[in-house]
Amino acid sequence: MNVLAIDTSNYVMGVAVIRDGAVVGEYVTNIKKNHSIRLMPAIDQVMKETDMQPSDLDRIAVAHGPGSYTGVRIGLTTAKTMAWSLGIPVVGVSSLEAVARQGVFFQGYVCPFFDARRGLVYTGLYRSDMTLEKDETNVLMENWLHQLKELDEPVLFLSQDIAVHDEKIVEILGDQAVLPKAPYHYARPAIIGSIAEEKEPGPLHDLVPNYLRIPEAEAKWLEQQGKK
Repeated sequence: MNVLAIDTSNYVMGVAVIRDGAVVGEYVTNIKKNHSIRLMPAIDQVMKETDMQPSDLDRIAVAHGPGSYTGVRIGLTTAKTMAWSLGIPVVGVSSLEAVARQGVFFQGYVCPFFDARRGLVYTGLYRSDMTLEKDETNVLMENWLHQLKELDEPVLFLSQDIAVHDEKIVEILGDQAVLPKAPYHYARPAIIGSIAEEKEPGPLHDLVPNYLRIPEAEAKWLEQQGKK
């Protein structure tokens, strides 16, 4: 099976090609540049370097959130458009699960998260076998940490935004918290592709963003409607 994996759901952008289970090409950046401008050139480059034609693809995998509203839409739109034009399935993968898989060999709980501003995070809690212990949610980080404290077991924290919350994590959980070095905090698109190999694709048009909360503009609009 040949899989193209795409991740623009957060600050990090990644593209990977998997051929029969082997990662044959991967491109990842962690720079402040527009995903909408850079994604298609990155896909084209990785495809060329791996001697793959669009017609060779059997499946497209894409991180469908949570994360940046704009970033999630860019990845989903690109993946669904390509899949529709090629007549192949597309598989959505949780952006949090993709990060959590970096801790698959950790003996304890794995907590991926993305900063959602104002003290909030998108997060979830996984066991080492990648089953969900606590559902993915949008929650105040301090409240979440107190919930994890009650588990009284080691928790591996993984996040591209680790520097925003590391002091609070250590303050509340102490030695219970495990914070690895930088390379482990970023989701690899190859992992997204690998997850997609194991999942059964659904209908193309049923794949929608997983924001975990509605966009702020929509929330304000709904609030205004309620006042009328």
